[in-house]
Parts: sequence; structure tokens; C-alpha cells
Amino acid sequence: MLPFIDGHTLQELLDPESLISALRLGFVGSASAPPRSHVSLPRDSGVPDTLLMMPAWNEDVLGIKLATIHPGNVDLGLPAVHASYVLKDRQTGQDLALMDGAVLTRLRTAAASALAADYAARSDASTLLMVGAGSLAIPLIEAHCAVRPIKRILLWNRSRDRAHAVVAASERTIELVDDLDAVVSHADIISCATLSTEPLVRGDRVAAGTHVDLVGAYRPDMRESDADLIARAAVFVDTYEGARQEAGDLLLAANETAWSLDRIQADLAVLCRGAHPGRSDPEEITVFKSVGASIEDLVAAALAWDRYQA
Repeated sequence: MLPFIDGHTLQELLDPESLISALRLGFVGSASAPPRSHVSLPRDSGVPDTLLMMPAWNEDVLGIKLATIHPGNVDLGLPAVHASYVLKDRQTGQDLALMDGAVLTRLRTAAASALAADYAARSDASTLLMVGAGSLAIPLIEAHCAVRPIKRILLWNRSRDRAHAVVAASERTIELVDDLDAVVSHADIISCATLSTEPLVRGDRVAAGTHVDLVGAYRPDMRESDADLIARAAVFVDTYEGARQEAGDLLLAANETAWSLDRIQADLAVLCRGAHPGRSDPEEITVFKSVGASIEDLVAAALAWDRYQA
């Protein structure tokens, strides 16, 4: 019978430190990942649903994720993202395992953000502001805490009830805040994971030396930051190709200002190879924009499978 690695087991197998290290190696390895297929599924009203198909492989394993994003699920008390991941033997095509793709996605997404922060955030960053109280909130908090000496965690979310749920579920001390604009300037790292189509983090509020992690806007018409922030910042991305196709924060900024995509400093592969140093100045504002990459799923799934068999 094909093993199924459920979400709880994945969380036990994939601690942030190990996954961040695996991603660092994975981005300089031999993995191949063609562009993901992105299908919009219209609804009668509201934001369209999305189907994603994301394959990747290396010399040992091949994997594919099928994911759906239903923004309306928030109103139903359900996660916006549901996904499955199939891991296969690269040489024979034999199925190895089926995994909870939604949990795999959350863990690898958070680890990728922390990997970027390890290059782009100040080494002494101690205050983290989490914007959004969805399923990514706790993984992002844990991942950032794994790479920086975080002493204070702030959380803002439109729904106070969902924010309280994150506080209750986390083992860390988290302060809830009501006025996002008022606290943005107090954060060393700002991590955003929302389904916003309007700017939440504004450039004129962000203090010098801040690192901004933009995770949630996964379509060209979505954004969590304004154009002013992007224009002021040194911008890093998970992959160049994904950013050019889907990074709403960047595409909208390019449409609205003189900022252009050729000003992107580096992607994760370039950073992990050491071809770019990341942050160049303590006073610099840095931004990491991720839209997700199939190689991240493959690395996480392969690590989970190795540990599952051990």
C-alpha cells in the first residue's frame, strides 16, 4: 500500500532548521522545475479559485503537487489551500509516498522565507510583525525565529477572532495589535501572508533596516505592499521566472512607478550560491517576494521521505 504521510507526521519530520538547511542545498543542486501550470477557476462572484500543478525532479526523486486555492473558504472556516503531493522514484517512476500537500506547502513556504531572511534581514533583528492569521502564520513565525534572535512577536489581522486563535495555538508569546500602520515602523522583520488585493504595508511607514517578507499575493492582481515600498527596497525573489509571471506586488509597482523588474537583486538560487551577498547595508530596506517554487516542494518531500523511512 502506498504510504500516506499526513500533516501531523510532516510537522514532526520537518523542523524549520533542517528544512531551511535542505532548501539552501536544494537551490544549488541539480533539481529541475518547469513553470507551474496556473489555472483560474471563475466563480459567480468574488475572487476566482485557482488550480496549481507543480512538478519537479532530481536524479533520485520526482514529485508533483496538485493544489487548489479557494479564498472563499475563509468564510466557511476552512483553509484556503488544499493540496496533495505524490513522490516517485526518478529512475523507475514507482510511487513512493502520498503526502499532505497543504502542510508540506506551509512548511516549505515558511522555510523559504526564513532562508531569504537569513541573507536579507539584519543579523540583530529581534522584533517580528506577522501580518495575517491564516494557516501560514505559525509556520512563518517559527521559521523566522529559527534564523534570527526574535524576542518580540506582534500579530495583526483583520479578524480579531482568527488572531486570537493563532495566539492560542502558538507556544510563543504573541502580542495582538489593532493599528497596523502604527506598528510597522517598530518591526525589524515584517512577514505578510494574506489574500489581500490592496496594500497593507506602506513604504512611508517602514523604518530603515527593515526586512519585509511578502508571501500572500500569489497572482498578478494581488498585493500586500504599495509601490513606494518596492521602489525604496532592495528586492529579492524565490525565482526570477515566478516573480515575472505572478508577483503582484512587483508587477503592480512596475506598472505604477519607474521601478522595473530588472532591479530585482537576486533569487534564492543566486543567494544560496553566494553570487550575491544579500543585505548590503544595515540601513537598507529589503523585500523578499515569494510566489512558491516546485523545487521547494521537492526538497521538503524528499527530506520527509528520508526521515519517514529512518
